[in-house]
Amino acid sequence: MDGQRNVVISGCAGRMGREIIRQILAPGGAGERLRIIGGVEARGSESVGVDMGRLAGLDDIGVAVGDSLLDIVAQAGGIIEFSSPEATAAHAALAAQGRIAHVIGTTAINDEQQKRIIAAARHSVIVQAGNMSLGMTLLAELARLGTTLLGEEWDVEILESHHRNKVDAPSGSAWDLAKAIADARGRKLSDVVELERHTQRKPRTPGAIGIAARRGGGIIGEHEVLFAGNGEHIALTHRAEDRAIYARGALHALEWACEGKKPGLYGMRDVLGFGADK
Repeated sequence: MDGQRNVVISGCAGRMGREIIRQILAPGGAGERLRIIGGVEARGSESVGVDMGRLAGLDDIGVAVGDSLLDIVAQAGGIIEFSSPEATAAHAALAAQGRIAHVIGTTAINDEQQKRIIAAARHSVIVQAGNMSLGMTLLAELARLGTTLLGEEWDVEILESHHRNKVDAPSGSAWDLAKAIADARGRKLSDVVELERHTQRKPRTPGAIGIAARRGGGIIGEHEVLFAGNGEHIALTHRAEDRAIYARGALHALEWACEGKKPGLYGMRDVLGFGADK
């Protein structure tokens, strides 16, 4: 990209929003190519009016948090979204009107909201992913490849570990890995996934995809895909050592989205070149 592209961060006061600010402002970081021109939080938030640099624990940058994307969207070249599902769907429509690249990391989006995002993608470039890690994207692709090459004679198990305060289990990323494997086998995930094995006493179901979860300490995130054959096994593992990886992945996705892509709904597979080019 020539020069700096103007970026707005929606959900800028959240954990991911603050990390994205830090990654852009870090010496030698994405700030050489991206410029923060605004941040958005919900109306009434105590963060509204706070300088975005101070919000991230850094020096002031002269840009205050606002409560309306509409006020600044015309000046934006890209939007990074880690906010509420309803705000995300509304912001997707605004980005589409301005033909502005939109990176969405918001989770828990319902079917109606997703339909609005899909409609917006007819007019703008949207990258949507529940996990923005480049490493996790590669792990899913390796799992997909292994599934295709090894066939159903190999059993597949997924083990994920997270910190003691994570409330959902299995993790969304574990479900994504399982879906990638099921898709590679041409199966519906709900037909092959096995979770609560302690409730029944029977041998492993042929072709099943098992998912197990562990919770403890301060583990940021660890996912392992195990391929178990007769006399050998292969384990593919990704360990998140710093939550900054998700912010860096989102910024990488934004820069990719701004490089002349056709309107459409993309994922991190597309960003790394694994998806079909639209």
